[in-house]
Amino acid sequence: MALPPQRRIGLTGGIASGKSTVGRLLATHGLPILDADVYAREVLEPGSPGARAVAERYGASVATGDPPELDRAALGRIVFNDAAELRWLEQLVHPLVRLRFAAELERLREAPAVVLMIPLLFEAGLDTLCSEIWLVDCDEDQQLQRLMGRDGLSADDARARLAAQWPLARKRALATVVLDNRGGPQALVPQVEAALSPSAAH
Repeated sequence: MALPPQRRIGLTGGIASGKSTVGRLLATHGLPILDADVYAREVLEPGSPGARAVAERYGASVATGDPPELDRAALGRIVFNDAAELRWLEQLVHPLVRLRFAAELERLREAPAVVLMIPLLFEAGLDTLCSEIWLVDCDEDQQLQRLMGRDGLSADDARARLAAQWPLARKRALATVVLDNRGGPQALVPQVEAALSPSAAH
């Protein structure tokens, strides 16, 4: 007997918009969370082919030891200030992350619903994996302040990271559900409950 169609919730938003908070809320409902950031970190773990490729390109400015261990902050300073280098890194990482998603979706193929938490969902063309897309939304000023506070970045460095992603306004038009995170975590709870209800599935 064929399985019913799987509900695949693509969870996205801008950097520091509140995706992890929504991911934790969804996990409390028992939904499996597939996290692109976790997979991207694994792709660049010490000794991995990804880490070796980065070490070969940038040398001691970002890598130490053998197997090479990457200084992610140093790598971030390079790629978020040079569009060509960011593109090179994404072309290395995104296909490997996509393979990991494919393997996890196959493993979870009998689950009624899964969450794909992907910051660069649209930018990486991974929206095709999803049956619906939830966008965690906030004001750009909030994003900037949260990012500076969370990662200890200067305003210029934080703006460079924001500029590397599509603006939230562009993503809003493509989302199935928009979750407003201007009011903080507690305001997200009823929105997530409403979006999860069977009548909200698309």
